[in-house]
Amino acid sequence: MRFKAGIQNISTFTKLTASLVSLGHVAWVRLNNTEVRFTIIPEQGTQVWAVLSIDSIFETYTIQSAVPNNTINLEVPLQPLHRALRSALQATSASIRLTKKDNIPLLILTIVTNPSSGIPHSTAFNGGNRDNEFDAEGREQSLDFSTSREREIIIDQEVPIRVLSAASVEGIHEPHCREPDVHILLPSLLQLKSISDRFTKLALVTKTAPTSGVMGGSTTLGPRLEMSANMHGCLRLSIKTDAMNISSVWTGLTNPELDPAVVAGGEDGIRDHPSTRMKALGTADGGSEAGWATVRIDGKDWGRVLSVGRLGGRVIACFCHEHALILYVYLSNDEEGGDESVLTYYVSSYSS
Repeated sequence: MRFKAGIQNISTFTKLTASLVSLGHVAWVRLNNTEVRFTIIPEQGTQVWAVLSIDSIFETYTIQSAVPNNTINLEVPLQPLHRALRSALQATSASIRLTKKDNIPLLILTIVTNPSSGIPHSTAFNGGNRDNEFDAEGREQSLDFSTSREREIIIDQEVPIRVLSAASVEGIHEPHCREPDVHILLPSLLQLKSISDRFTKLALVTKTAPTSGVMGGSTTLGPRLEMSANMHGCLRLSIKTDAMNISSVWTGLTNPELDPAVVAGGEDGIRDHPSTRMKALGTADGGSEAGWATVRIDGKDWGRVLSVGRLGGRVIACFCHEHALILYVYLSNDEEGGDESVLTYYVSSYSS
């Protein structure tokens, strides 16, 4: 098997790993001919299923394996990958490849930089036979690199990984959720994070946040935030403890129109959709509690989820009342006509 790619957007790649590293220690990374997937499934907390278009991160891309669609499955530790990417932020160019050294599979990030960039010289390689790459049949191929331009430094950052068989990951699927009761375009995630973190800190000070009743039988010590929204552009973030009851409300937000082409039943499906019924129940001023969908989420976990706001893009929140909150983060693609990348977050709701 073989994978090698030039990184054209190191900043976006670094911000992505920064947003993921707080949600899980390792990610299942699936590479193939058309896309790159990052999946995090922690024992407790939010699941992430990110589908990235190749050209949103990479400029040159070579992949080959014996699996259909040239698929390669990897288990990647996120913290070492993030550290490696951070070291490349000031690089003149960077690339990443799958290789192995001493029979240990690695992702190697190769950084080309100038001495003026401030990256330590002591970590640079001066060329020579450094490692072996996998060929299409899994055999090793010797690679020989040398610096071809004066005053440039080549630095290799190694990230030990595991290569997963197709059989070991075939049973992994995204969570199944019912059709959402409310879908709404969120305000700035950085603004939402600021307020959410403030509420969480206030709740921690009071030391009265509940600690049981998590959906699925898990428990947490974090304070619970209550998130509610309706189909009239209103979003509410609240926290209630024995010592306080505070909330922030946004109005004038957008409830995206459903596309008949992707809704089962087309126009008839939209007429019978839960969000259509919720819109009929609510009022435009949001004054009535009818028509609101509510979830209860862990404040600390939610704060980590909202760190994806550093990537920008638009975010649609889908509320399954008293069950789950699903976020779809759509990242812009600078390449004209390029495919859109989407990060999907599944946040389970606490019971009331």
